[in-house]
Amino acid sequence: MSHLDRRRFLRDAAATTALVSAGGLVATSTTPAQAAPPAAAPPAAAPTPAGRRTGAVSFRWWGTAGWRIDIADRTVLVDPFLSRIDTGLFAGAFKTDAPLTVRTDVIDPRVDRATTVLVTHTHWDHFMDVPYIAGRTGARVFGTLTAYHLGLAYGVPAAQLSAVKGGEVLDFGDHSIEVVGSLHSRNASYSVAFPGVRVTQPARPATIADLPEGDTLGYLLRVEHGPSVYFTGASDVAERNLTGLAPDVAMVAMQSATTTGDYLPRLLAGLDYPKVVVPVHWDNFETPLQNPPVVAPADRARLDDMIAAVRRISPRSRVLVPEYETAYHF
Repeated sequence: MSHLDRRRFLRDAAATTALVSAGGLVATSTTPAQAAPPAAAPPAAAPTPAGRRTGAVSFRWWGTAGWRIDIADRTVLVDPFLSRIDTGLFAGAFKTDAPLTVRTDVIDPRVDRATTVLVTHTHWDHFMDVPYIAGRTGARVFGTLTAYHLGLAYGVPAAQLSAVKGGEVLDFGDHSIEVVGSLHSRNASYSVAFPGVRVTQPARPATIADLPEGDTLGYLLRVEHGPSVYFTGASDVAERNLTGLAPDVAMVAMQSATTTGDYLPRLLAGLDYPKVVVPVHWDNFETPLQNPPVVAPADRARLDDMIAAVRRISPRSRVLVPEYETAYHF
């Protein structure tokens, strides 16, 4: 498969972000994002339950489509992929039998706690670290039925796994999470890497090919007296499912093939043109998690085109180019 563009095989790498210049990423990601101020002062905060801390909500990008969100004393993770194993994908020698090697030395310093893990789909660069994190933290994992059965295969207790399909609104008190049915991006051949679902518990996965796409979800996080943020994990959209969401911020995966028609126009219109657009899944996720993020040469032009498209389609949206592990406050 060396003759294939890595993203043409893995239409999984769909992320939208980062303004790119000849010299690399522009240094706009060091400034915390600020959503437009509300038209009127927000209502007074409700009394805080005894024993619960309050504080600013922070968003930290972990590369690919991964995020850590700290809300007072709770931590929500989205597609936490920290091992960033080498599969040859970015070198033009993709190995579908690459072993799933969880890098606990990379994960442990960064995942001191987690209450909730949200999985958009179950490709390795979104799911492979999730079972270890669930075991380490006791977090509840939300994902498709495939994610549920794969979690069981890894030995995650059923009591920690919640299968969702889209339409659910989950209330956590100071924040809620709405599950949105979505779609995975397609490659130049109109197909998806590692397609398929798991309707029963399989054998424990051993290679990246053992983790199929398994259907795709989006998630809308609404924080009490805070922002509403939509998370994507792949660059396709079922825009009819977005009606009424209208988030303040959208984490948008970059498109890497033109086979999905009008991806950004449909997504941004469906989300009612968010105040802030944060491109994700544009980095080389097989390099160490250190700044500045590494961008494959072929992806620089795609990112540049995407930023220009967002600005053209939604001129009032601010485009924020994130850096790894930087705390952003919207």
